[in-house]
Amino acid sequence: MRVKQTNDIVVRRAPGSPREGRLALAHGVRRAALGRAGTAALKREGDCATPLGRFLMRQVLYRADRVARPRTRLPVRAIRDNDGWCDDPADRNYNRLIQLPSRRSAEGLKRADHLYDVVLALGYNDRPRVKGRGSAIFVHLARPGYSPTEGCIGLSRRDLSALIRQLRPGSKVVVM
Repeated sequence: MRVKQTNDIVVRRAPGSPREGRLALAHGVRRAALGRAGTAALKREGDCATPLGRFLMRQVLYRADRVARPRTRLPVRAIRDNDGWCDDPADRNYNRLIQLPSRRSAEGLKRADHLYDVVLALGYNDRPRVKGRGSAIFVHLARPGYSPTEGCIGLSRRDLSALIRQLRPGSKVVVM
């Protein structure tokens, strides 16, 4: 007999808007930004789609120079000046946290904007990693107006903080 997962966080596409989602939190249903290309069952590196599926929430990364350490039961790590996320399918560190500079393509995590002040790293394409299936799928802060992401999920600072507080090890995000 399968036990119902009570620690899943569900994200659904908003009616009539493939690039906007609705996230069910303990304090209500909240707005979320999705990928510029909407959602996709078959995600590919660089397609700007948010992958459909159920993904473990691995860890919280944060900018200690901008925000307080998030309160959560998940692993937490402060973003360092040289932290990056490898998005080069040909690299052995594809879809992993790496140190910059890198000879391969990687996204720096210490951004000038505030999108990555708090980041929830999802367990998408990480165990096992499949080259070209997509990397760096995060829940991060939304841009003003909830403009689309590059494939991540964007939330307001208030909603991301509330989400992180209610998570526990084994929590998953379900993108439908």
